[in-house]
Amino acid sequence: MTDIRTTHVGSLPRTPELLAANDRRTEGTISDEEFASVLSASVDGVVKRQHDLGLSIVNEGEYGHITSGAVDYGAWWNYSFSRLGGLTMTDEDRWANPERVRSTPGNPRLTSFPDRRDRVRFNEAYEDPTSGILTGRNKVGNPKITGPLTYIGGDAVQADVDLLLAGLKANGLTPADGFVAALSPGSAARMKNEYYEDDESLLAACADAMHEEYKAITDAGLTVQIDAPDVAESWDQINPEPSLADYREFIGKRIAAVNRALTGIPEDQVRFHVCWGSWHGPHTTDIPFKDIVDLVLTVKAHGYTFEAAGARHEHEWRLWEDTALPEDKVIIPGVVAHSTNVVEHPELVAERIERFARLVGPERVIASTDCGLGGRVHPLIAWAKLESLTEGARLASKRF
Repeated sequence: MTDIRTTHVGSLPRTPELLAANDRRTEGTISDEEFASVLSASVDGVVKRQHDLGLSIVNEGEYGHITSGAVDYGAWWNYSFSRLGGLTMTDEDRWANPERVRSTPGNPRLTSFPDRRDRVRFNEAYEDPTSGILTGRNKVGNPKITGPLTYIGGDAVQADVDLLLAGLKANGLTPADGFVAALSPGSAARMKNEYYEDDESLLAACADAMHEEYKAITDAGLTVQIDAPDVAESWDQINPEPSLADYREFIGKRIAAVNRALTGIPEDQVRFHVCWGSWHGPHTTDIPFKDIVDLVLTVKAHGYTFEAAGARHEHEWRLWEDTALPEDKVIIPGVVAHSTNVVEHPELVAERIERFARLVGPERVIASTDCGLGGRVHPLIAWAKLESLTEGARLASKRF
């Protein structure tokens, strides 16, 4: 029997204690020592819970990437605001900014979030608070780049690393069993730029800054997961729809920036996450994975994680019939979704795993989630999905 490994994409539900402590930190009513104690206990608990469920590769839940409020869809991105120098914070909410930026042939540019093509098409649903699309989202201020980008998050990333290492050790696990998620250069480059002359110089600066975070994670023996929704999700944020050639050139620059940021970092300690955005919307403007998968596979990583359980992307498992996976690589498909409250039956999870395992081999499949579960579904549902994930993997393993 081949034991099919399991993991998830990163964000896990925060504990009530941690959320309350973070709100108190924002208010200035908790000491650094007390907050650190709550954070440490929370990480120990979330590592143990993952291990007890039978997940093979675990993390610290992205608990160090938190912002105030019980639900926040942006922590994967805005945690970097305090780790990058050269930024000036503003009160601007990226979902409220009405600015419309129009692209032209050969010059794709990201528009504002309200001007995304999926949102424009379904605007009435997006504006309806009962639709379930954007419910519970916190308003978060956003920065602009006003000076040279530098990495100033050394202490913060080291805290993430130390907390995870302690949790791994307490559960009899090794650094090789753990991963920490980090922002891709192209995602960092989504910030409003008032300093760099062009896209290339901005991306290079983002790559050089984020390299410091990646190196801190991998130097500790952990795997770094590069969160790169900018590679797939940006298609929806270019208005009007660009040509495929223009878009591939656009994301080619972002993938080159990832590889620049990974200079000197062992490939076997890197995995690359592709997603189409985590909001619970129609997603009718998602780009097909087949149109970009060859570029994704040029990232200098050992594993590639991608959505494969959501209603817009489950059918794309068939692209691996014709896409050659390099011999030393693995795929990490999502087999439970973050976009529905329905908990997948373990038999369905097993079937999804088997589809990929038959095409690339069970030893080259690590079953995962589509995206982070923290803040997207209720904590009870999130943990039930992870339980179904590990049970489904056990069923699939018996069949190989």
